[in-house]
Amino acid sequence: MASRAYFDHNATTPVDERVFEAMLPYLREHYGNASSGHREGRLAHQAVEQAREQVAALVKAHPSQVIFTSGGTEANNLALKGVRVAGKSPSLAVSAVEHASVLVPARKMGARILDVGAEGNVERDSLDEALQAGCRLVSAMLVNNETGTIERIAELAQQARASGALFHTDAVQAAGKIDLDMPALGVDLLSLSAHKIYGPKGVGALVTDKAVTLVPQLEGGGHEKGRRSGSLNVAAIVGFGQAAELAVTEMASRNAQQQTLREQFEHELSASVEGVVIHARTAERVANTSFASVPGLDGEALLMALDDSGFAVSSGSACDSKSTEPSHVLMAMGVEESVARGAIRISLGCDNTREQVGQLVQAIKTHSERLGSLASGW
Repeated sequence: MASRAYFDHNATTPVDERVFEAMLPYLREHYGNASSGHREGRLAHQAVEQAREQVAALVKAHPSQVIFTSGGTEANNLALKGVRVAGKSPSLAVSAVEHASVLVPARKMGARILDVGAEGNVERDSLDEALQAGCRLVSAMLVNNETGTIERIAELAQQARASGALFHTDAVQAAGKIDLDMPALGVDLLSLSAHKIYGPKGVGALVTDKAVTLVPQLEGGGHEKGRRSGSLNVAAIVGFGQAAELAVTEMASRNAQQQTLREQFEHELSASVEGVVIHARTAERVANTSFASVPGLDGEALLMALDDSGFAVSSGSACDSKSTEPSHVLMAMGVEESVARGAIRISLGCDNTREQVGQLVQAIKTHSERLGSLASGW
């Protein structure tokens, strides 16, 4: 190939040129601290508050509910560790297919792990058992970062609330891909990240219901109304706001383009590579994600071969990319380990084309045949 083709938009997206242009003034001339009372500080503060409105609009919340963080990981940690019920940390339950930024702290906190079905959705009976055991905070992601499966969050949140529990959802992979309506979802806390929606890295948000009591995990300056201390990254926040606004206005056109490309990819791959498995294929999924396995092959070997051929794909979560273990998501879904180890994820973006998808499928076919021959000792 003459140039590389990027198919890893669930890991990160390139910064949209319009986002970059919006950020530039706050990297150059408008460099004031948003907490300062002078003119430069007031200009920065106004820019932050405009971005807060844009991010709130993305999830149909009030701007006062938005707490800016350093990203989705911090937002998730703040949600799990910061919530208090009657002055105490509530007992916790999280789904088995969560991102590491939920699963790792949850396990350290002694959380119950909720079972999921074959398509990755939380089993209602498992949640019911957790609630009966006294869990008062539940966390389940809205869109899975590996399979693209859309969770039935509104139903789960209603089930939790009926038992008096609070509900958090990691909506990092949902933003810009499905309509986000925090009141309709019925959740108390919701996490976002800018770099998944063509914004900058290093900025995200936790959106909270006004009734939630939240203990800050970063203290010192009283920023964000005392909920998260630290001088605000004004330029990144401005970029987040611009990216959020674009995500709302362009979601339909982006989804239409990516749905067409995903259907092309899965149709051509199934026709070209014998035995290929498309995970959660019959589930309700976001338009841009396909998680596929070639049984008997090592997904990491296939990933590296594709990388050498000019294609950027992944074997799952970017945060787990150094792990040699099969996807915890697929294992929780009951996928056989030999199949799970052969998984690669493609996640489409605005710049991908039909030509690139066709070339990717051909490269997967070529490398699968070669790696299969090596594995069989031919």
